[in-house]
Amino acid sequence: MTPAAIALNRFGLGARPDEALPSAPRRWLLDQFDRYQAQPAAWQGRRGAELLLADYQAEQRKVRDASEADKQAARQTLRRDAREDYVAAVNARLASALDTPAAFVERLVHFWANHFAISVEKPLVLDLAGAYETEAIRPHVLGRFDDLLLAAVRHPAMLVYLDQAQSVGPNSVAARRVAERNPQLQRGLNENLAREILELHTLGVRSGYTQAEVTEFARALTGWSLAGPAGAGQGGQGATQPMGTAGDAPTGGFQFRPALHEPGPRTLLGRRYPEGGEAQGVAILRDLAVSPATARHVATKLARHFVADEPPPALVDRLAATFQRSGGDLPSVYRTLIESPESWLAGQGKFKTPWDWTVSSLRALGRHELKNAEGAQLLNQLGQPVWRPGSPAGYDDIAASWAAPDALVRRVELAQRLALLAGNSIDPRALAPRLLPGDALSDASAQAIARAESASTGLALLLVCPEFLRR
Repeated sequence: MTPAAIALNRFGLGARPDEALPSAPRRWLLDQFDRYQAQPAAWQGRRGAELLLADYQAEQRKVRDASEADKQAARQTLRRDAREDYVAAVNARLASALDTPAAFVERLVHFWANHFAISVEKPLVLDLAGAYETEAIRPHVLGRFDDLLLAAVRHPAMLVYLDQAQSVGPNSVAARRVAERNPQLQRGLNENLAREILELHTLGVRSGYTQAEVTEFARALTGWSLAGPAGAGQGGQGATQPMGTAGDAPTGGFQFRPALHEPGPRTLLGRRYPEGGEAQGVAILRDLAVSPATARHVATKLARHFVADEPPPALVDRLAATFQRSGGDLPSVYRTLIESPESWLAGQGKFKTPWDWTVSSLRALGRHELKNAEGAQLLNQLGQPVWRPGSPAGYDDIAASWAAPDALVRRVELAQRLALLAGNSIDPRALAPRLLPGDALSDASAQAIARAESASTGLALLLVCPEFLRR
């Protein structure tokens, strides 16, 4: 692959036929920092998490208050509305990827959304997923890692997904009140969020923390809850205004509730954190964000995503060093990635995930958007539903998870459908060197495309040739 092909495909989201090839690939990537739009047109006008949360809670009250005869219809309305919000958000995400002037940064949005993964199996997360990406991820991909971390883990979508709103300090005011009223009803810690922050978001597995420290961290995070009745139901009186006064990087719908917070100092990874309500959890997160273990964990994941399933150790070392030296300044880390020779080595590259392949195929065909539920259905059929990895670890980023024979058959079938929709208006022989410039397309693939019996057949072959399946 030529440097232009690597910039377009490995760093970007695939070439568009209506865009010029980059003459200076490294500079083209760096210039995208200034062209990136945190809130592009496709996302504008959508409801934020605070309003979505309030509307969802209002609909839940209608379900509760409905007669037995009407409850089923009310539940169906609630599920339908959440599904419609989800489909619209998927379409906005796809439209942003298809039309972005900063494909490299848009890829980083997708990378970080998968790093801080949520999953829409829970009905409320289905409603909130789009707002999560626009409020917690998109504004922070060109900022500092600690701000991105705080925005992600305090967003209502993450709090609901990992059951943080159900976590109550055993010695908190709320727990004591409950015990006084009903000694048989025990409320306690939920460690999900604390565990995933340590294992997936910051330090990584086998980085030295203990189960006792997971529990200690979970105590520090008690009180991190939802605005409105859903959160109030967990803690009763004593809530601050949304976001309190101790934190920053606010996202709508978060509310710190002192009545839920476990009192007392915390000790984590050899450092003591005095009692301080919301500020206690924030202080721990800020320290985790600049830990050497976090630097290496993030560096490894970036190198794996952009370069190879087995990341080059020298590249990981270089990225981790920049992360530590800059205090987690993400643009500095991205510059190191762009400037590193390992990033530009020709070779097998990365096998495209279904999301990557879908976006690059649609960009190759000049598409700007998808209608109705078409985008969500495409990704479902390919085995990578948007925002539904089924695990806080997110989707895998290695070829072995996506290159099974049955998965490739589904891509062939969808390539044929997309090519038929394009008709004979696109000449695949002329398009191929635009998508895979230089010598990126092999002679065998070029000949197969040229000998196809129709333009649509040639186009389908282009979309599933070995070179296009990788980036």
